Amino acid sequence: MVAITSIMRAQQILLAGADAVLKPYGLTFARYEALVLLTFSRTGSLPLSRIGERLMVHPTSVTNTIDRLEQAELVARRPNPRDGRGVLAVITDKGRDVTERATRDLTAREFGLGAYTAEQCAQLFDLLRVLRVDAGDFAVEAEAKDEAQDGGTAGEGADSGTPVPAT
Repeated sequence: MVAITSIMRAQQILLAGADAVLKPYGLTFARYEALVLLTFSRTGSLPLSRIGERLMVHPTSVTNTIDRLEQAELVARRPNPRDGRGVLAVITDKGRDVTERATRDLTAREFGLGAYTAEQCAQLFDLLRVLRVDAGDFAVEAEAKDEAQDGGTAGEGADSGTPVPAT
């Protein structure tokens, strides 16, 4: 009980801190996550369904998030050329700029983890990683496969600390 209470309270503290940094940009952490996801996609666009899968949120939440980002002109909706019924969220130049500046501010604040050393952050990640793998939050096999495709040795990334969301 003590561990779960501490984890839940830490999540609240970290989220409140991140939201405070993101507020001047008109962002919540959920909106920031969607922008970052689009920023790191190969084309700067993703189907809304893929965004939901990657962020592990309900389709209604994705729609609401993209609605808000579109109102702020940070993303645009476009028809998916691969699926006539589907819709892509496409990050705009303004969205890229806001994401870059917000990330810089969050990084300067060390994402709220400045009280920890780099070693402690790595230990924390390792501890939480076990829970996340067990819950299916990301796939260890996909991580090793991605490493091999990127020119690394298969399995090399197993301890790299880079989670790969399960799809």
